[in-house]
Amino acid sequence: MDARPHTEGELMADIAATVETYWATAQARDWRAFGATLADDVRYELPQTRERVLGRDGVVRFNAEHVGEWSLEVERVITDGDQAVSWVSFSVDEEETQAISFFTASADGRIQTITDFWPASYEPRVSANIWSSASEFPPDIGCPMPDTRYPPAPPAPPPSLHPVPLPSRSPRPLPGLGYFSSTGSSSTP
Repeated sequence: MDARPHTEGELMADIAATVETYWATAQARDWRAFGATLADDVRYELPQTRERVLGRDGVVRFNAEHVGEWSLEVERVITDGDQAVSWVSFSVDEEETQAISFFTASADGRIQTITDFWPASYEPRVSANIWSSASEFPPDIGCPMPDTRYPPAPPAPPPSLHPVPLPSRSPRPLPGLGYFSSTGSSSTP
């Protein structure tokens, strides 16, 4: 890479190309080319596991020594100035997962920092399955994309019309408001 200063447009193109090359060389297990995408003092962090790897050699080794049969596919790379974010699908020993990675570029366009997030799959909360199809989304929020991979969620139980009784306690004064009890009566001191 040349040492001349970059304009913002050039840097944005460079970081996008650099991130694409980073992932392509990882997939190819071309660790020399992978290392060439990294600044000498690159910092790689995984907040979920509290791992931090410092320096090009450490980041290359960390990735090269990953166990298991794995492959990746870049879903998307988005850039803004000297920053990029990527969404990558991974298959590891027949398990599929996704990763979101944040990158910043050094002055020469190589990767200065990487922060990886590896979300774990989990079942949705019942209360979160309010809508089961695009037609049921309120018009003001819309539906980003109908998901036909899963059957519609069961209907949520109706809300209780009866309040849950509070444990009985002796009334205690609330400053300036008087006494309130669990029976709903109130008095002013």
